[in-house]
Amino acid sequence: MDIPKHKHMEFRGFRDAKLESILDIKNSNKSILMKKITIFLIAISFFGMLQAQETNTFTFNHIALSVKDVGESAQFYKDIIGLQEITNRTKMEGIRWFSFGEGKELHLVSILKEPVTINKAVHFALTTSHFDDFIKTLEAKNVTYSDWPGTPNKISLRADGINQIYFQDPDGYWIEVNSIGSKTLKQH
Repeated sequence: MDIPKHKHMEFRGFRDAKLESILDIKNSNKSILMKKITIFLIAISFFGMLQAQETNTFTFNHIALSVKDVGESAQFYKDIIGLQEITNRTKMEGIRWFSFGEGKELHLVSILKEPVTINKAVHFALTTSHFDDFIKTLEAKNVTYSDWPGTPNKISLRADGINQIYFQDPDGYWIEVNSIGSKTLKQH
């Protein structure tokens, strides 16, 4: 059965018009979808920036330790840790300030007389690129150090290859010293 040529052309024109209409709808839907995706991505980026700004509003400033004898504790942090004493801006007796560098400070406070309960989980950690030399300093000054479980004069080796030790200041505060500084230097 032969279809007359003019009928074939009418069908083809109808089919092409229908196809163009479908493609226009799909392109329109794609355009709407792309606009929605773009708005969604902009919104996520905006809220991500807000959240990042919120989480970056704090930086570490200082740690304050309640001590019995501010003179004895100050001497320990100067001699053993090697911290430099800085101006106590409170100008109050019984308080001394030390610098860790980069605006980070240690404040020793002996004006409160309440007892402080301390365990090893409550500690601050320092890192050094001269870990082995620091161990020798502790040994020369008869400061006992231990690994995390408490074995005297033993160094802990973490799973990530970092050495760490723990020791106490004259008031019983735990201090961790680790070798992250050495690892950081090797990576650069």
